[in-house]
Amino acid sequence: MGNRGMEDLIPLINKLQDAFSSIGQSCNLDLPQIAVVGGQSAGKSSVLENFVGRDFLPRGSGIVTRRPLILQLINNKAEYAEFLHCKGKKFVDFDEVRAEIEAETDRITGSNKGISPIPINLRVYSPHVLNLTLIDLPGMTKVAVGDQPPDIEHQIRDMLLQFITKESCLILAVTPANTDLANSDALKIAKEVDPQGLRTIGVITKLDLMDEGTDAKDILENKLLPLRRGYIGVVNRSQKDIDGRKDIRAALAAERKFFLSHPAYRHMAERMGTPHLQKALNQQLTNHIRDTLPGLRSKLQSQLLSLEKEVEEYKNFRPDDPTRKTKALLQMVQQFGVDFEKCIEGSGDQVDTNELSGGAKINRLFHERFPFELVKIVFDEKELRREISHAIKNVHGVRTGLFTPDLAFEAIVKKQIVKLKTPCLKCIDLVIQELINTVRQCTNKLNSYPRLREETERIVTTHVREREGKTKDQVLLLIDIELSYINTNHEDFIGFANAQQRSTAANKKRAIPNQVIRKGWLTINISIMKGGSKEYWFVLTAESLSWYKNEEEKEKKYMLPLDNLKLRDVEKGFMSTKHIFAIFNTEQRNVYKDLRQIELACDSQDDVDSWKASFLRAGVYPEKDQEENEEPCPADTFSMDPQLERQVETIRNLVDSYIGIINKSIRDLVPKTIMHLMINSAKDFIHSELLAYLYSSGDQNSLMEESADQAQRRDEMLRMYHALKEALVIIGDISANTISTPVPPPVNDGWMQEASPTAQRRPPPTSSQPPSRPPAVRGPTPGPPLNPSPAFGAPLNPSPAFGDPFSAPPQIPSRPARVPPNIPSRRPPGAPSHRPTIIRPAEPSLLD
Repeated sequence: MGNRGMEDLIPLINKLQDAFSSIGQSCNLDLPQIAVVGGQSAGKSSVLENFVGRDFLPRGSGIVTRRPLILQLINNKAEYAEFLHCKGKKFVDFDEVRAEIEAETDRITGSNKGISPIPINLRVYSPHVLNLTLIDLPGMTKVAVGDQPPDIEHQIRDMLLQFITKESCLILAVTPANTDLANSDALKIAKEVDPQGLRTIGVITKLDLMDEGTDAKDILENKLLPLRRGYIGVVNRSQKDIDGRKDIRAALAAERKFFLSHPAYRHMAERMGTPHLQKALNQQLTNHIRDTLPGLRSKLQSQLLSLEKEVEEYKNFRPDDPTRKTKALLQMVQQFGVDFEKCIEGSGDQVDTNELSGGAKINRLFHERFPFELVKIVFDEKELRREISHAIKNVHGVRTGLFTPDLAFEAIVKKQIVKLKTPCLKCIDLVIQELINTVRQCTNKLNSYPRLREETERIVTTHVREREGKTKDQVLLLIDIELSYINTNHEDFIGFANAQQRSTAANKKRAIPNQVIRKGWLTINISIMKGGSKEYWFVLTAESLSWYKNEEEKEKKYMLPLDNLKLRDVEKGFMSTKHIFAIFNTEQRNVYKDLRQIELACDSQDDVDSWKASFLRAGVYPEKDQEENEEPCPADTFSMDPQLERQVETIRNLVDSYIGIINKSIRDLVPKTIMHLMINSAKDFIHSELLAYLYSSGDQNSLMEESADQAQRRDEMLRMYHALKEALVIIGDISANTISTPVPPPVNDGWMQEASPTAQRRPPPTSSQPPSRPPAVRGPTPGPPLNPSPAFGAPLNPSPAFGDPFSAPPQIPSRPARVPPNIPSRRPPGAPSHRPTIIRPAEPSLLD
């Protein structure tokens, strides 16, 4: 059965699918389905049975197919059937298949003509079929019977549209020869979803039931009521043949004999019958596959190119080769060193745009987090003045001092310098954490060798921890050096004379007036009762904080002077995803409207730290946390005489000046110390000593032992590479061994819109004869019409009853009519061949 080209195509398609399955992918040919639509008892199920070559579908009068049947035909040496709802059970007896279809239908729909859109999935394996998927759908009806709902017509219509609306679905519009083709529900619904006629094939059944002397020659030649893909006539078994258990093969032979022996069809017998219908459908399948191949080829070639480089390393791969292991170890250690240096120093190639690298995070620690921690600890005006007052009094003791004591200055300065140790050590700890994270990130490429990765992380982390102690010792040494000698002759130190002339306010140096320090989006957290949170564009300058509606900075919402402002940390809310800090006025004044403080929200803690550092540059410092157990200050602490007050002010200015010098020095030297003793040392260690430590840590074979995942990945990659190449070869074979057929040219199918009941009942304007009846049969020719000129606009029938079928609606009654008594029911021998046909369903079949 079937055309030779399709039979040759089947093993190639199977090879292609096997090649794709071997690489764990789907072939994605998206082969078209073939749906059979038509009225009840049109012969749809008989057409399907002829494809399978077995009698297995329920038959009878009325609505028999009450659920969609998805029938997959699979070419196979053995012959059997399988249902999706009966997994693992093979049906060899096709009478059991019919019984199972009836039972499964009744299980969902009941036994009284009910319908259901839930499909039955059936696979039929046979050496006598080609690989096709067909869908048998319930016949269209208009009147509900039994348990059918009143809207049975619409339900069946919606069910059909679910399948035939898909662009990949070919439609077999089945119409019996003894009904009016112009009123065919199958052609009408096919026209709705396929107006161009590209995927609709007309099938005419029951040709053997036409009245003697009538035929469907004009329709089968696609001259009358044409379709783009034409009509194919078939002759199915009658109910009597089915009841008599007539073999399908015998029925196909009888069908062939009918077309060869019938005078109207013998000249086109090769283009009629079930075998030709199957060939036509297979050719459409072939065309679809060939259209899909270029996209598949392009996809496979792109995958092959992406694998080429990696596969090149594995082509001559030997896992136990010691030379390969040594080479791989050297390459991986070298690559690890390069990656680590790129993460720290930065690189122009393969820049990560999703998150900051290790070096960028360390830079933020050095220049944003560390200065912020320094200022946060040192600057607390109230606490500092109290300490200066105590120091002055303790230096003088019982005496009343006339001059400002330099010992009090040194005591206060040293106490402030000691406080620098905590932020310096904290900075080292944060840098170490980033270094370790960077090492772990860079060892991800060593996942192929778990032991090597583990040893590399251990060795480098141990080295970093060793350098941690030396770095902390060196930083503490810097603090101790600063404590050892207070250099009051420093060029930047203001001295006693200048200190007495400067007030605290004048000493607060800020950046250049109106200098823009930072811009960006922030959210102002306000309760819903007062308007809710809103996002604004903020601009921070040396003197003020302003916010605007957007970044165009045209519509200013508010400007807040920075005088007497400080920062305060705010805990994140339970449901909040934002990180929050607050600005408040130290003099208990409202900051914005009636708010004593405004809460500003950022997306991340890094953004909060960055904004805090920017506020520091503008002279807005953080609030110092007061200890809860701090004892209240004695009343006489701040009850100073004018002389003591001047001394406190003088020392305050001196301390401010000198601590500014120390901070500047520490901010400069601590990052340099960390870089030299820790980061650069780690880089040098990785480049020069890591390999030696790895060799001394254990056996090279155990270090370079592949992980099971890596071995599997390599085997998978090689298998995929060869499968892709094989699939490309198979695609080439398919292209060489198959032929595409062009789409038939368009035809004038306006008759499908024109054949309305009103138009059918209009009498011919130029004829005095009674209205003629429609042809009883229509049939397609899949190729071009035998006589092309009539098919594209020339009058097909000179009869005044039909006229030009393309220029006026065909004069066809809405249903077949019996011949009036005054018109003979048999055509005389000399009657013209275009006379309308008469159908007599009760007439015996030619095959009986």
